[in-house]
Amino acid sequence: MDWYAGAPAENSAVTRRVIPATPSWLLRLVVVTALVGVGAGLSGLVVAALLHLIQHFAYGYSAGTFLDGLLQAPPWTRVLALSCAGVLGGAGWWALRRWGRPFVSVEHSVAGERMPTLVTVVNAALQIVIVGLGASIGREAAPRELGALTAGWLSERVGVSTRERRILVACGAGAGLAAVYNVPLGGAVFAVAILLAEVSFATVLPALATSAIATLVARLVVPTTPLYTVPAFTLSPSLMAWSVLIGPVIGFAAIGFTRLAQLAHDKRPRSWGILILMPVTFAAVGLLGVAFPAILGNGRALGQIAFDAAIPLGLMTVLLVSKVVATIGTIGSGAAGGTLTPSLAVGAAFGALTGGLWTLVWPGMPPGASALIGAAAFLASSMRAPVTALILVLEFTSAGTAMLVPMMLAIGGSVAVSYVLGRRRLTGVD
Repeated sequence: MDWYAGAPAENSAVTRRVIPATPSWLLRLVVVTALVGVGAGLSGLVVAALLHLIQHFAYGYSAGTFLDGLLQAPPWTRVLALSCAGVLGGAGWWALRRWGRPFVSVEHSVAGERMPTLVTVVNAALQIVIVGLGASIGREAAPRELGALTAGWLSERVGVSTRERRILVACGAGAGLAAVYNVPLGGAVFAVAILLAEVSFATVLPALATSAIATLVARLVVPTTPLYTVPAFTLSPSLMAWSVLIGPVIGFAAIGFTRLAQLAHDKRPRSWGILILMPVTFAAVGLLGVAFPAILGNGRALGQIAFDAAIPLGLMTVLLVSKVVATIGTIGSGAAGGTLTPSLAVGAAFGALTGGLWTLVWPGMPPGASALIGAAAFLASSMRAPVTALILVLEFTSAGTAMLVPMMLAIGGSVAVSYVLGRRRLTGVD
């Protein structure tokens, strides 16, 4: 059946048979769409609340950002917290993968597979615990999975069609992302452009509705302020020229990061090895975090530092490399999680670094502007979703439209490079 098209329809190989809509059918779709939004919002709310609780308990702070908490606590707590995260995560995922049912990803659930409830919830809980303790990986996978799980469960209870279920699950995942980060438009676009790959009235309407509802529900806990604070930037000839030239460079960097992450994922331990590798890796990341606390967590700390553009370029280089090493190591140790905010942080740091070097040649670029552009271009290539990345960065920062032109120029160059390299790899040339 087709969503919100005036009448449900059934596809065949040759024709489409249209069945007249009924008030009960329309009411059922409206109610289940609203419930998916509420469920995804509650998922995002729970994830945000648990992360806040774990972070404040582990590092003993009551106010401020996660980086503030890290700096207020004794340095040894970073090693202890990460070591505990490695032990808990290693034991939890080893047991889950040994005795639990096979995990079903959001993408496979959109395609029609059923997500096992217990495995999905435990997998999400483990992600929340390790990110809250400081693991260098994104937190967005957990609310996406819980949102998709909720949508799939509701679809089965209501008895929707296959197509309706597909749309609902994608919208639930996008709404979970929207809820945990307060990015309603970004969550809706993620569902439509990435999970469904279908821009139509039938997909856009429920995606917008569920993300809006989920965001409103999660705001009971999730702050309404932007995730990152950036000043009002102004355009300059130096900035425009840098944006054009840096786009392809960022594309190469993003492809390299993505391939490293995929290689680490493919090589991660599949059995008892995780019981050793994850604790050791996490402890090493904790030791690295003693000197560089900004690399811990999902990437928000490093991203804000890059946007502030207030540290020397040498230190920015060290933080950039350390964040990449910590994130790739975390993935390779067997941890599950997202790479959205780590990618944004790496892109922002790369943009701040290259932009700082550029100003030595051609001054006049506003401090921090290169970090904003770098974050958008890097995220666009790593996600292979330029429009989604642009909207997410705009919502993350509330940067407005003043920087749209240089951001779009850099994104265009970055995505062009990743597209060409992707085609070469598919054809066996690379």
